[in-house]
Amino acid sequence: MKKILFLFVFAFGLFTSCTSQETTTYYLIRHSEKDRSDKTNRNPDLSEDGQERATNWADYFEDIDLDAVYSTNYNRTMQTATPTAESKDLEILNYDPRNMFDAEFEKATKGKTVLVVGHSNTTPAFVNKILGEKKHEDLDDNDNASLFIVTISGDKKESIVKKIE
Repeated sequence: MKKILFLFVFAFGLFTSCTSQETTTYYLIRHSEKDRSDKTNRNPDLSEDGQERATNWADYFEDIDLDAVYSTNYNRTMQTATPTAESKDLEILNYDPRNMFDAEFEKATKGKTVLVVGHSNTTPAFVNKILGEKKHEDLDDNDNASLFIVTISGDKKESIVKKIE
């Protein structure tokens, strides 16, 4: 009887470990509207509209449990990420846009829900890197409203794009 009980418990444990899949969710956005008044400034701050959008992003993510917030180390991306990170009591972690979704990043975010703030060219490129295919093109320079959501569950990877105005 003990052997049968042991086999049952072992089989149940094996079954549940095989059927339960860890889900990773990435929310990827481009920085909010930047101040374009100084054409020579390569690291501008957000404009007033951009600051308002950054606050709106925090409102959007209010009911989403984020485990981490990542941003490139530019004023406009950091300023876009700040309201959301502060509302979640999270530190903003920097990533290198030239080295996106490497093994270290993938391991650090596996099974988590993460916000990534980037740029018009790096955000779709980051999504493509996660998916392992070139599915999305660079964003238009005036597009600060696109939200990419990538979900990974087991071997299945899905992405959707929403406009959040």
